[in-house]
Parts: sequence; C-alpha cells; structure tokens
Amino acid sequence: MYNKKFNPMLLFILISLLFTQHTLAKSATVIETEVDAAIIKFKKEVVGGKKFLSKVKGYLVFPAVIKGGFIIGAEYGEGALRVNGMTKHYYSMTSASIGYQAGAQVYGVIIAFISEASMNNFIHSNGWEAGVDGSIAVAEWGKGKDISSISFEKPIVAFMFDQKGLMASASIKGTKFQRILPN
Repeated sequence: MYNKKFNPMLLFILISLLFTQHTLAKSATVIETEVDAAIIKFKKEVVGGKKFLSKVKGYLVFPAVIKGGFIIGAEYGEGALRVNGMTKHYYSMTSASIGYQAGAQVYGVIIAFISEASMNNFIHSNGWEAGVDGSIAVAEWGKGKDISSISFEKPIVAFMFDQKGLMASASIKGTKFQRILPN
C-alpha cells in the first residue's frame, strides 16, 4: 500500500548521508583505543574468544555499531582490521533498510577471517559488501560455549556482542565496508 506522505527524495538523502563516512571518521587514536577495549571485552565475555582470535588470519573490530530505525533503518560503525594483533587498515560499516523495524541498539562486531584468501579478497576490494562480495556467517553461540571448539563452515564469521538496546534484527547482509583514514 502506498503512503502518500512517503517522500522518496527524503529516503535518498538519508541513504546518501550513510555513505559520507569520510567526513564522520574518528581519529586513528580514538578508533585504536575503542578497538583495544572491544577486544578485551570480547575475550572476557566470550568463552574461547582469546584462543579463537589467535587462530584466525585477521579480524575486523567495530566497537560500537549504532543501529536504529522505524520502518526506515540505518546502522553505522567505525573500526580496524587487525592482523597478527596489529592494525592494518581502518574501516567503516554502513547499511540502510526498509521494512518492519523499530528500535535502536548499540553493539560490538568482530568479523573473523578464517582463511587467508577471504582476508586478502576483503583487503583488496574497494567498498566490499557483505552478501554480495563475500558470504559472512553470523555466529550464534550459547552462554558458556567455547567458540574456539566450534568448526565454522564459512571463511568469514561475524560475532555480535555487548548489545545494548532493543532491535528486532541481527544481520549484516547488505552492509557495506569501506576503508577510511589512510595508513
């Protein structure tokens, strides 16, 4: 059913604003501090998290992804790609959606690259999009389950943790990742 008050131009403007992260980017120092704190929290909250991260080829860390919406939704976060414990590049993640949704939340995301090929594909792409350029499995685990003992089928696995707020969806399909801040 068409809503006469719906303005497609307003939607276009909102979505365009999502992809202007270069002007919104935090400083490298701020991102580093937040990423370090998120990794500590992940290792503390997730059983086997420390061992798991030591086995993967690299991982993207987004300490605070902000997601909200009412019919039209959006999410945005900034983070860093860590390889062997060192930051290689800084990234933003953005997405927009339309549909049944209401609420707001903030959560952390760690995206682990199980294979070298999946990590290199991500690094060498420009504007990589989850679900289009690569398939990401969103890991679900129970409290107390050791993630280092789980065998993951996909070469890229995402973990959402430290959730605050309430939102009725948990997906990163269609999320766009772009490099920010030069290294």
